[in-house]
Amino acid sequence: MIKNIVLDMGNVLLDYNPDISLNRYCTSEEEKAVIRRELFDGPEWALGDRGDIKDADRFDLVKVRVPAAYHAALRNCAENWDICMNPLAGAREFCELVKKRGYGIYVLSNASDAFYRYFPKFLPLDFFDGVFVSSDYRMLKPDAEIYEAFLARYGLSAEECLFIDDRAENVEGAEKVGMQTFRFCGDYGEVVRRFENE
Repeated sequence: MIKNIVLDMGNVLLDYNPDISLNRYCTSEEEKAVIRRELFDGPEWALGDRGDIKDADRFDLVKVRVPAAYHAALRNCAENWDICMNPLAGAREFCELVKKRGYGIYVLSNASDAFYRYFPKFLPLDFFDGVFVSSDYRMLKPDAEIYEAFLARYGLSAEECLFIDDRAENVEGAEKVGMQTFRFCGDYGEVVRRFENE
């Protein structure tokens, strides 16, 4: 029986969309392509999510691979990438529904230390029964250790948790440790229907 709803953050609760900052700060398609490749798809992104570097470190680490002419745009994207992190339609209402019905509600997210800057604008951290951010624990989804550490941290049974994530590999990682899962594809109506059937 499900007693707890465990939510990913990016593209489940908040809209992680690098195009928003790229479109705002870049002046050409080439500039966008370079900054996307080196900043958002570069190795430093995962290093930040794993807590090996701070969010504020990214510009200095990435700029060595980016033409100097693009450094102003790169800095703006590195320092303000989270302008895209707005609530997805239905996300807040779903969280409120889960809480109203007496389920435990948790966040389990791959995220850098910047999480604590933007996420509380969505809902206060203490709205949730637990918030587990990868960079705090130096581990990443979909590795089994992060799900196991999350469950141990909050004293939860895997089979009593419904884990919701947009990425197939993260859903599969949760399944491997015994959690029930649902892959989010952008429609909170579908999530509510799954939730209603429990």
